[in-house]
Amino acid sequence: MGKMNIKGIIFDLDGVICSTDEYHYQAWKSIADEEGIYFDRNINERLRGVSRAESLEIILERATASYSPEQKAALMEKKNNIYRELLKNMGPRDVTEEVRSTLRKLREKGYGLSIGSSSKNTRFILERTGLTDAFDGISDGNMISRSKPDPEVFIKAAGILGLKNDDCLVIEDAVSGIDAANAAGFHSVGIGPAAEYEGAEFKIQNLSEILDI
Repeated sequence: MGKMNIKGIIFDLDGVICSTDEYHYQAWKSIADEEGIYFDRNINERLRGVSRAESLEIILERATASYSPEQKAALMEKKNNIYRELLKNMGPRDVTEEVRSTLRKLREKGYGLSIGSSSKNTRFILERTGLTDAFDGISDGNMISRSKPDPEVFIKAAGILGLKNDDCLVIEDAVSGIDAANAAGFHSVGIGPAAEYEGAEFKIQNLSEILDI
């Protein structure tokens, strides 16, 4: 990373640091079932990396009824309440030792570390997993007006670290996140599903591989 003058690393939360996919799925599934809308894990894959409002619109594609803005807002609030209840099951065990070790080593090397997540529950998840103090900054869904693939959340994260965009690596598991990073001149790293994406500047299978870039 020295050759690129990397000074900071910005991490998406879900799918990179920990996984809350199953909790999201269960919460949306509960809402869809209650509304009589078909929803399965394949549809759930389309929700990866997009906002809560966009996720609801995808689910409502199969709805036979029409929903007012007020009804949509109520469904999103209900989903989030279910999701937050499920998140109470999270704990330090939901973050692997590999992730914790990698974060410690990056901190020891002097990199600034920040979360860049569109989730409005980011701080709650970090508290539950005991990772709040592992990061120098947190940029989340409560701070932005535009979700990925808009790069706003990453730009704010770089600002919190006091760094320029091209001084930062962004690690993402979603194509929309890689596109967001690239759009604003960040160095992008694809992990998980995004490791197959040709748009990612670097591709890794495990977070610890970031130490070798």
